[in-house]
Amino acid sequence: MPTATRPTPEAFVPEGDRLSARTEALLDRADSLCVKRGVRMTALRRQVMGLMLESSHPLRAYDLLEQLQARHAGAAPPTVYRALDFLLEHGLAHKIERLSSFVPCVHVLDHSHDHDGDCAHATQFLICRTCARVTELEDGGIVRAIALASRGSGFHVQHSTIEIEGLCAECLASGTNESASLPPQ
Repeated sequence: MPTATRPTPEAFVPEGDRLSARTEALLDRADSLCVKRGVRMTALRRQVMGLMLESSHPLRAYDLLEQLQARHAGAAPPTVYRALDFLLEHGLAHKIERLSSFVPCVHVLDHSHDHDGDCAHATQFLICRTCARVTELEDGGIVRAIALASRGSGFHVQHSTIEIEGLCAECLASGTNESASLPPQ
């Protein structure tokens, strides 16, 4: 298996654009998972992941491109899409289909295990219809219910994503009007 090297944070973050300590710790965890899997977390992939981790909302590919172009004038759409494909393939990010946006996989980065082998990663996303904030859940009860229902059909679940729309606690508390909703699919 090829060995992967970890880029240093300074290799991709210009002075003045330092990331939070939490983001750096999560990026180090992502680096470690890549090394364990024998793949390479390049400086660009790390930067895309860092942008997602620092954002309070899901980011579209072109949002990421715009932020990258502010740091690297030569950044182009294929660059971002290749980085996102890598992060998705290795379970480090999720695509929120409803929003055509991307979020980091908080579950895999915040926990001490990874998802190699037969681990079924069943994620639920709570999407606020008003502010578009997304919260990642991984509820064991829902995972078990999906596995049980699937087994009844002779199906073995390896991955599941559920997108649930509603109002977040902040929007509910502020009385924000629900009519300001997400764009249609």
